[in-house]
Amino acid sequence: MNFSDKTVLITGGTGSFGRKFTEIILKKYKPKKVIIFSRDEFKQYEMAKIFPKDKYPIRFFIGDIRDKDRLVRAFEGVDYVIHAAALKQVPALEYNPFEAVKTNILGAQNIVEAAIETNVKKVVALSTDKAVNPINLYGATKLAMEKIFITASSYAGAKNIKFCVVRYGNVVGSRGSVIPFFLNLAKQGVKKLPLTDERMTRFWITLEQGVDWVIDILKDSKGGEIFVPKIPSMRIVDLVKAISGNNLYKIIGIRPGEKIHETLINEDEGRSTIDMGKYFIILFQFEFEIESRLYYKGIPKVPENFIYRSNINDKWLSAGELKKMMKRIEVEQ
Repeated sequence: MNFSDKTVLITGGTGSFGRKFTEIILKKYKPKKVIIFSRDEFKQYEMAKIFPKDKYPIRFFIGDIRDKDRLVRAFEGVDYVIHAAALKQVPALEYNPFEAVKTNILGAQNIVEAAIETNVKKVVALSTDKAVNPINLYGATKLAMEKIFITASSYAGAKNIKFCVVRYGNVVGSRGSVIPFFLNLAKQGVKKLPLTDERMTRFWITLEQGVDWVIDILKDSKGGEIFVPKIPSMRIVDLVKAISGNNLYKIIGIRPGEKIHETLINEDEGRSTIDMGKYFIILFQFEFEIESRLYYKGIPKVPENFIYRSNINDKWLSAGELKKMMKRIEVEQ
């Protein structure tokens, strides 16, 4: 993807993904401007010290995706939007459901409408495996967000704008994830790490992988797709071994809203999924006139009864590979 002379805006840009995306795009490409859109002025202040505007073509917008007028102002002259803003903490959203809906669902609608009004070229929204067969409100709001974005390409009418979604698993070392939590416990001298269920598996990616995929998807998307990168799985007991050097743990029981295994593509979605090599694409199933319907016509679907779930994956992270990740996270922290 060539970002030369292009303006890119990242909602939730002060988060883990936004910071890494900004770092990579400024290092590898020469964008006209990178706009960080978020509601936390202190995080913007901290990020501005890393990327000073006298050295980098970066600008900071304080705003909330709940405020469509502010989004319209921020999107003026923007070529590409990466939508990473969301409320994500599962228990907090269960106790504050209206707030989850306002940000994760109505905020997504605001982004779509603002992007159409300001003639943005492409919008990529970040989703999660928790949107598949959701059992908590966070997953349900992300599922609704996906539906809004994949339909938006048809909603745009004659305007030349493309919307798509990238859905992936847990990000190694991201804020609130289990790896930094375990690392901190290990530093405190905790001998037995708390484990919810020893059968548990998860999909794992690095921040760098997530950024690289979004850049590729910006280039490849025709509109209305859900991109699902092929990523490795991890056994939670292997993570314990990688961090503590042994298999000592205590079972504390699965938490409300949590699954034993996560799914990136369920059986029903498999019927409209194609394999593009480095990622799967879930095609829009409804009859709207969008470019992707013609572009992907004739590409064979994945096999019947296909499911992409973390415990039946063909790619696994070993304890040794996890240890290497631990070292990188400790350096970054």
